[in-house]
Amino acid sequence: MFGNRVLKGVFLVGLGATSYGMLATFVKLAYNENYTTAEVTSSQFILGIIGMLLINAFQKAKKGNDVVKASGKNIFHLMLAGTSLGMTSVFYYLAVKYIPVSIGIVLLMQTVWMGVLLEWILDKKAPSMQKIVSVIIVLIGTALATNLIKNEISLDWRGIMWGLLAASSFTTTMFTANRVAVGISSAQRSLYMLLGGAVIVFGFSIATQTTPFNFDIFLKWGIVLAVFGTIIPPILMNAGFPHTGIGLGSIVSSLELPVSVMMAYMILGEHVVFTQWVGILLIILAIVIMNIKTSKN
Repeated sequence: MFGNRVLKGVFLVGLGATSYGMLATFVKLAYNENYTTAEVTSSQFILGIIGMLLINAFQKAKKGNDVVKASGKNIFHLMLAGTSLGMTSVFYYLAVKYIPVSIGIVLLMQTVWMGVLLEWILDKKAPSMQKIVSVIIVLIGTALATNLIKNEISLDWRGIMWGLLAASSFTTTMFTANRVAVGISSAQRSLYMLLGGAVIVFGFSIATQTTPFNFDIFLKWGIVLAVFGTIIPPILMNAGFPHTGIGLGSIVSSLELPVSVMMAYMILGEHVVFTQWVGILLIILAIVIMNIKTSKN
């Protein structure tokens, strides 16, 4: 039974990470059309919240009184935790504005070791050797999959700073998905976390938007960003992380990296060399190693 629950969690988190992996390409395309970070994040969260409201209404109509309602304390804690979700979007989108998508993803993937480290600190239990080896394989694969070794461009320090901040806030998001108000439905948890994240996003937009807001973003890119960045991933990750734990969940979340590389290859037309595909295979290998370990337990 335990193995089945973990496998289900791995599947859900993996799909959520895959959805997240598509975002950077869409954001770059929006930037190419001169949309601002404030317009991108605001449209994503507004449409995402509307989508989650509809999903919650559908669940309530279908299940009626069987749906466990969130208490006032649950709502407060989830909204507080959701601020990290908003910060992740803002920080990551700012990062890819100043540095290439491949480097931004590398920085975001620091959640791999940040997540394992956080689990070590919180649970006061050193990670297993197999988990350590898997993390090392993921990091090596990350460097290869993004062509970091052969990347000879000059990096903007602002992009590096925003990328590391995005990794830190994303690690916090994964932690809260695993620990906060796990007794209520994933749809409710996602909605309240989005509301908390919206506070950060709207505050950022008000502070930084210096030109008239271009509402065309809602139909042009907002729907796509909301579906793949705000609706699908939180639901799947909120449902999956309680089964995987933050350490394994962090490893599985690295699927975002190969998906991002493939999206850049297919849509942006970026050249992907052989070493990058080797890196992707190494990341998948690390995920398999982690799952085999969990299944044996």
